[in-house]
Amino acid sequence: MALDTWLIYLLASIGLSLTPGPNSLLALSHGAMYGARRTLFTIIGGVFGFSALIALAMFGLSALLQASASVLNVLKWVGGAYLVWLGIQLWRSPGLHLELTGQSARMGNASLFRQGLLSAMANPKVLLFYGAFLPQFIDPQRGLLSQFVVMAATFASVECLVEYLLARLAFRIRPWLAKGGKGFNRCCGSLFALIGVALPLGR
Repeated sequence: MALDTWLIYLLASIGLSLTPGPNSLLALSHGAMYGARRTLFTIIGGVFGFSALIALAMFGLSALLQASASVLNVLKWVGGAYLVWLGIQLWRSPGLHLELTGQSARMGNASLFRQGLLSAMANPKVLLFYGAFLPQFIDPQRGLLSQFVVMAATFASVECLVEYLLARLAFRIRPWLAKGGKGFNRCCGSLFALIGVALPLGR
């Protein structure tokens, strides 16, 4: 993957990780209930789940590219349109309100890991998103395996860092999400829409 492409992918991954979703909410709530250190098990479970979904998306893309290399251009335009639609939906979504409830029984580390894993893999929209997101950065002239390793490692690192920061700052972030969440959603929605428009045109 070329350096300029990777830098754009890194920026997009940061925007995706910062967007409130099931796993970020899980990290936030577990951070408040169990502390940041134990929430690492939740985060690592989510990272494994996201990596598996990226692998599935790349496997499907590989099969399509073997059938026809020109299909990548179609995927980029369809994927770009989907990202614009996601951006509009996120722009219109209300601010996030997270209610933490007391929980007397402490979950084990394996349960935390399992919750993170299932939260990442149980949402079919995530796989659809990767199917639209990844083609924007694939270079058909380079090996897909090496690109998968770079993409998966980059996203996993960003996601792990963002969720850990959420867990560390759980009590401080909750009021901010309640007050400024709508504006934050609009920023992330604008980023998705910009990616959806700019990348297909740029290639």
